[in-house]
Amino acid sequence: MAMQGRFHYYEGYNMKEVTFPVRVMYELGIKTLFVSNAAGGMNPAFKIGDLMVITDHINFFPEHPLRGKNFPTGPRFPDMHEAYDHELINLATQIAKEKNIRLVYGVYVGTTGPTFETPAEYRMYRTLGGDTVGMSTVPEVIVAHHCGIKTFGISVVTDLGGFDNPVEVSHEEVQEAADKAQPLMTEIMREMIKRTA
Repeated sequence: MAMQGRFHYYEGYNMKEVTFPVRVMYELGIKTLFVSNAAGGMNPAFKIGDLMVITDHINFFPEHPLRGKNFPTGPRFPDMHEAYDHELINLATQIAKEKNIRLVYGVYVGTTGPTFETPAEYRMYRTLGGDTVGMSTVPEVIVAHHCGIKTFGISVVTDLGGFDNPVEVSHEEVQEAADKAQPLMTEIMREMIKRTA
């Protein structure tokens, strides 16, 4: 099953609506979820166009996707130690090495948007342990994890922020960087699906 885009919290959807597709996936018997996003890079070692494998996340959304009555797909208080599956991360690493594709690794910070971050916000998120920041992914991953669906995530680093020289960013520039990196991300995910099917 593949989605064309996603529902974003900043578009006015509530968290139940944002994560509804994951609930449908669970009902259809989906066992593994691949998620991707465009994100701002805060790690000084990153470059625009890098593919960052998400190893963990920090949730800055004001509404939690599991708030309310507990769905019987998982416990009331789910453990989040391995929200991003280690075996899938290792598989992606192996495939990237075979195909000579550069991967970086780090923590994704999920925020509401729709504004890009201020320089001070970039620095704050970096201080808190973030490597990239974006406006999606975290709610879907939380719900997938609650449903027992293994998750693998990649951020395409589309812009850089929080450094000494501030860089203005536009949606068009973000889209252009994402378009260039997409074929490499697709190649890794396609191979992962082949090897896990």
